[in-house]
Amino acid sequence: MICKRIAIACAGLVFCGGVALAITFGSLDGNLHPNVGGLVIEWGDPAEKVLICSGTLVAPDVFLTAAHCVSFLPTAQAWVTFDSTFDAGTSTPLPGTVHMNPAYTGIPSEPGDMAIVKLDEPTTGIPLAQLPTLGFLDQLQASKNLKNAVFTAVGYGDRREAKEGGPHALFPSGDTRLYAYSSFNALTNAWLRLSQNSATGDGGTCYGDSGGPNFYAATSVIAALTVTGDRFCRATNVVYRLDTPAARQFLGEWLTLP
Repeated sequence: MICKRIAIACAGLVFCGGVALAITFGSLDGNLHPNVGGLVIEWGDPAEKVLICSGTLVAPDVFLTAAHCVSFLPTAQAWVTFDSTFDAGTSTPLPGTVHMNPAYTGIPSEPGDMAIVKLDEPTTGIPLAQLPTLGFLDQLQASKNLKNAVFTAVGYGDRREAKEGGPHALFPSGDTRLYAYSSFNALTNAWLRLSQNSATGDGGTCYGDSGGPNFYAATSVIAALTVTGDRFCRATNVVYRLDTPAARQFLGEWLTLP
């Protein structure tokens, strides 16, 4: 899925088609996932703060998001909000510095789409999300607990309420945190594929949910990072595994891994 502000994203990214999208067929999150935040940047003339993607607090001063959300930024400055609804006039997002995964190529079909915002000051009072152990999803599959697994996607992206139609059926979320449940579809070496087909009771992600978490079941363990999916936010969510050696190599530079 790509950034919520399509005009901003396409101005700086070399791709605009099949990258991470916002919550579809979801519900208002409120305070259910306080460790999920919005990625905020300054844009325009005069500059104003806008929320473009999602992410998760994995250490008191480390906010995990997607690399394609920040690869087009002219500077490494960014902000993070944990308000359930972001309002540029009243919210006070936390400042930080962007660090992209050196393995990120900018090609949507390739893994490595991760970045962190290193906050200027550690947060207090916000529970941390947990990263998975090495091979977490492989172990679930081996124990036959993955086939019927449900994952919780959380983010600030656009939403879909109607089953029919294309992009015109998407609605702005009002920069509000939402969540939805997705069932397991398939597992590859780098990717976790999830169903967001509402006909089977699933929801998922859409534009603006990029960088957001896909929690395993009702836990605080982030199994995978939202980065891409189908362009109409209707069928399949393709999320980047965080339990692989490649993902852990980058993450291990910024915090202690389980």
